[in-house]
Amino acid sequence: MRIINEVQLDYSDVLIRPHRSTLTSRSGVQLHRPFTFRNSGNDYNGIPIMAANMDSTGTLEMANVFERNEMFTCLHKHYDLEELFQFFFQEPRHHTAYSMGITDVDLHKWNTLKGRLPKGNIKFVCIDVANGYTERFINFCKTFREENPDITLIAGNVVTAEITEELILNGVDVVKVGIGPGSVCTTRIQTGVGYPQLSAVIECADAAHGLDGHIIADGGCTTPGDVAKAFAAGSDFVMLGGMLAGHEESGGKTVTRDGELYKAFYGMSSKTANETYNGGLDNYKASEGREVLVPYRGSVEDTIQDVLGGLRSTCTYVGAAQLKHLSKRTTFVRCNNTHNKIYEQ
Repeated sequence: MRIINEVQLDYSDVLIRPHRSTLTSRSGVQLHRPFTFRNSGNDYNGIPIMAANMDSTGTLEMANVFERNEMFTCLHKHYDLEELFQFFFQEPRHHTAYSMGITDVDLHKWNTLKGRLPKGNIKFVCIDVANGYTERFINFCKTFREENPDITLIAGNVVTAEITEELILNGVDVVKVGIGPGSVCTTRIQTGVGYPQLSAVIECADAAHGLDGHIIADGGCTTPGDVAKAFAAGSDFVMLGGMLAGHEESGGKTVTRDGELYKAFYGMSSKTANETYNGGLDNYKASEGREVLVPYRGSVEDTIQDVLGGLRSTCTYVGAAQLKHLSKRTTFVRCNNTHNKIYEQ
C-alpha cells in the first residue's frame, strides 16, 4: 500500500485564467479538428464532442443529428443486427462508432455485421468495458486490431498513463478516460475506485500524445464550461452522457409526473440496465449505477448550440483561434468555488 500525496483535481476544482486575445468574435473560432490516427492510419475531421455509448444517449436518432453537425456518436451496444445493418448500410458513417464488448457473442455479432456490409461503411469501433485494466481486455484489443487493420479503434475505460500507453501500443487509436465520474455512475461509491477526472485527463493525454495516440474525456461534464476544461486539459474528444439525456433523440422511457414529461436515464452497470439486457443482476455483482428521471428537454439541437457556444466563448477568453490551441493557451487556477450558486435550482 502507498499514498499519493499530490492533490488530484476534478473540473469543479479549477477555473481557466483568461489571456489577452486578438479574436473579435466567437464566430471566428474553429471548433473542427483534423486527426490522423496512429494505428489505423485513417483521417478524421469534425467537432470532437461525442455522445456516450449509453442506451439513453448513444441512439441512432442521436447519431443522425450528430452526423449533420459533424459531431460524433458511439452507439450503444444493444441494438440488434438488423437495426445496425439498416443504419450502416445506407452510407459510410464518418462520425459514428459501432460499440461492442469482449465476449464471444460480441465478437460473433461484429463479424456477422461486418460480413454483411460494404467495406468501409463502418470506420470506427468502440470496445467498451467498465474495467480497462484486465489482461483479457488488452489482449482482445490487440487481436481485434490484427483482424481489423483498417478500423479506427476506440477502447476503454482507464485513468492512468501506463495502461493508456499499453492500449495504444496494442492497437488502440483513441483511449476512453474516466472511471466513476458520470452522473449516474456509482462505481466510486460501490468500489472506492476511481481518479479525479481533470487529473486523469491531463495524465492520460500526456501519455497518449507521446505515442501519437488520442484520448476521450469520458464523464464528469455537467456544464459547457466543464467541456471546455476537458479540452483545455489536453483531451482530443469529450464524451457526454447526462448532458444529452432527456432529449427527443435520447433513449429511455418517457414518464409523466404531475403533468410534466420526463425521460429515464440510468447507468449501464445499474440494476435497470442489467434487468433490461442481461436478464437481471448476477448474484456475484452489485449495481454500479443509478436510475433518475430527467425533465424532457426537446430537441438536442438546442443543447448542441449551448455547448458549442460556450466552447467558442472559452476560446475567445484565452485567445485560441482554433480548438486545438486551447490547451496551449490554458492556465488552470485552483479555487474553492467556481461560480455563484444562489439562484441555482
